[in-house]
Amino acid sequence: MHPVIVGITGASGVVYGVRALDALNELGVETHLVLTRHARATLSQETELSPAQVKEKASVVHGEHDLGASIASGSFPTRGMLVMPCSIRTLSGIANSFDDNLLIRAADVQLKERRPLVLTVRETPLHAGHLRLMSEVTSAGGVVMPPVPAFYQRPHTLEDVVDHTVARCLDLIGLRPPNAVRWTGERSEFSTDPSLEFSAS
Repeated sequence: MHPVIVGITGASGVVYGVRALDALNELGVETHLVLTRHARATLSQETELSPAQVKEKASVVHGEHDLGASIASGSFPTRGMLVMPCSIRTLSGIANSFDDNLLIRAADVQLKERRPLVLTVRETPLHAGHLRLMSEVTSAGGVVMPPVPAFYQRPHTLEDVVDHTVARCLDLIGLRPPNAVRWTGERSEFSTDPSLEFSAS
């Protein structure tokens, strides 16, 4: 199986990229990680993990500015790339093919080689410029997948919410996490804990 590239930027929500690495490890998929300088700063603000601990989860780690890395070339086969989370700055770089770092260059390669590219854009509310960038990336073949939580699976923890988004992103590159909770059309498939019921009143 070809490897998957995971890019983690400095947007809030670095836990998505960390959990993606865990999920890919569980599936036995080789991973190539690009962890940006801003991501390292956000990591210290949002988690108890060090950059070294996150890098240990990856099969291969590439420097942010190593434009000579394997993943900078279309001749290096990959299954696709996840950018989790994706900052607006990174979205802009990808939309405009402004390949000034390896993460953006690797994403550009996925688009030119017609491989899956999933961007978990973390920003809200959105103005017209953000939406225009998302439209440009989508027109080029990328998938913009904001981490909008689903509630039909009745999440009990923050980890449940994060893992559901990670599973949906893996779906988009053709991988199927075995423990992903999926909608079947039958409420009986999910928790019926009355404490989790919502009232419109």
